[in-house]
This record gives sequence, C-alpha cells and structure tokens, in this order.
Amino acid sequence: FVSPSFDTISGYGENGAVIHYSPDPDTCARIGTDALYLVDSGGQYREGTTDITRTVHFGEPTEHEKQCFTRVLKGHIALSSCVFPAGTTGHMLDLLARTPLWAAGLDYRHGTGHGVGAFLCVHEGPQLISYYARDPDPPIRAGMTSSIEPGYYEDGKFGIRIENVAIVKEASTDFKFQGTEFLCFEPIALCPIQAKLIDLSLLLPDEVRWVDDYHQVVWDRVSPLLSGDDLAWLKANTRPLVFQIFGEDAMEQTT
Repeated sequence: FVSPSFDTISGYGENGAVIHYSPDPDTCARIGTDALYLVDSGGQYREGTTDITRTVHFGEPTEHEKQCFTRVLKGHIALSSCVFPAGTTGHMLDLLARTPLWAAGLDYRHGTGHGVGAFLCVHEGPQLISYYARDPDPPIRAGMTSSIEPGYYEDGKFGIRIENVAIVKEASTDFKFQGTEFLCFEPIALCPIQAKLIDLSLLLPDEVRWVDDYHQVVWDRVSPLLSGDDLAWLKANTRPLVFQIFGEDAMEQTT
C-alpha cells in the first residue's frame, strides 16, 4: 500500500444520498445503528489501483431499504455475469444494471462503470459504461478493467451503491457466431456483500448462486491473509446466503 487512490466517500444516513459526499463539520454525522452507511474507498498499490464501494447497516434495515439494496444488487449481478460480443460499448451494457431498478420505478444519476488505471488515475478511459451515448464510444476489449457500480439514492434519507472492479476477459462459449469473440467480466475486488440487506425473495436462483460463488472466491483468496477476529468475521460473512439470512438450520427447514 502506497496511498489512497482518491478521497474516501464516507456517508451515513442522508449523507450517503450525496453521490460524492465529502465530510464537512457542518454536515457530518456520527455512525450509528439506525441508517445505512456507504463507504467508497480505494488504494494505490505497486500491483495496481483499487476502487470499491460497500453499503452496510449496523442495525436492522427497513423492508424498503432491503428492497432497494436488493434491486441494486440484481443490477450489479446482471452486468457482472453478462456475456457479450466483442465490439460492444459500455452504453449498450448499461441498461443491464438499471433494469431491476426500472422495474420498480427507481434509477440513479451517475455512470455504471469506468476504467481504472494501474497506479494512475482511478477514473480512466477510454471505455465508459453509461446511460448516455458518446461519440466516439470505444468498445470494451479483453484486458480492460472496469468498475461495476449501480446504485440508488433517496435525498435526505440514504444512499446505496455496490461497486467492484472487474477485468474483461474472453468468455468460454459453446459457439462463436461468425467467428465473433465473446467477452465477460471477472470481479477482482474481493469484499463480502452484506447479507442482512438482501431480500432473498427478490433474487432468482442464479442470482443467489452468483453471490454464493463470489463469496467463495472472497474466502478462498482473502482468508489465507487473515487471522483471529478478522478471519472469523470473513468466515461468517462469506457463508451461503441461506445460512447467513435464515441460520444454520435453514437447510433442514427447507427439506
């Protein structure tokens, strides 16, 4: 670790609804247990640059907060797991992240993904995943990195964003239509997604499997670096969703 890659965005409650909130003595809040907390942070390392956002609740979230969070998660999963032909632009992919929100009459007013430089600028092109078309709009290519960061914000109440950095790689497909190369995203930012904020009834089986598979990768790669309380926390927060939400006897209740 050398330095932060940008000023940390740390927003509790209504401050989380300010997309690029910067703490100020007149507006900052003390973190408690009755609101959502959004933290967007990153670091400069000799090996590369990070940019990651997680939204958590240290108390009991409302059903509305859980529904909004889950719809953001569904959009994150849709974009993270998509397979697309080479030549596709970020503008063409953007709606995948917004569709679950649109279905409930929700949306967000920022881009869905940007390139991340290696020990350079944390926001770096040429590609951009955005609702707005650009001219020129360079296509997404294998080897690029991109953030995937859908969100939802209610002024005066809370903000939600789930952000990973992913690398673009060649997808393994059964066919290659007219010789076309197909691409996909592989998340390389590794941090659990808080289960208590997920309304499991809104997730499809494939979406639950995506979260469980992602958490397994987080455990496999991060656990060898931890010990003690940190390791115990990681283990608890990377268990299958059904166990995290319903407890260890969940399997017996469903069989």
